[in-house]
Amino acid sequence: MIGFLGEYEVTLDPKGRFLLPVGFKKQLPEDSASQFVINRGFERCLTLYPIKSWEPIFKEISKLNDFDPKVREFRRYFLNGATSLELDSAGRLLVPPNLKEYAGLQKDIVLVSAVDKIEIWDHSKYHKELFESFSPEAFSSIASEVMNKVKNNPETGN
Repeated sequence: MIGFLGEYEVTLDPKGRFLLPVGFKKQLPEDSASQFVINRGFERCLTLYPIKSWEPIFKEISKLNDFDPKVREFRRYFLNGATSLELDSAGRLLVPPNLKEYAGLQKDIVLVSAVDKIEIWDHSKYHKELFESFSPEAFSSIASEVMNKVKNNPETGN
């Protein structure tokens, strides 16, 4: 399983490209270190999936029932905009204009680990979300709630 750690501030060039930080490159499996899928995130950010993380998600989505309107709606929103990317010879990735607009990406962006994927945030939005809109007390409360669910879930073995 792929697992990322880290937070990196990078810059988009005028064409919408950014250099993938070496810290993240080192955490990628060698056999697929240059292939990605970029997509809309659940918040107004983008999600960058290494191909090894994307394939099982896509496989599960492919199994969903086409006759269920909620499935069609979910697929439409989740898959529309998903784009295959490959690192160029300089180690850069190109953010498609429609996704760049969705996330409101300007020049300064932040790449943030999200377990097996990387979130891409506009710098000012990220810092507002993390430091202005979210208090340490709120984080503590959410951490307690989420981790208690994991601890009490029989499927996790805890």
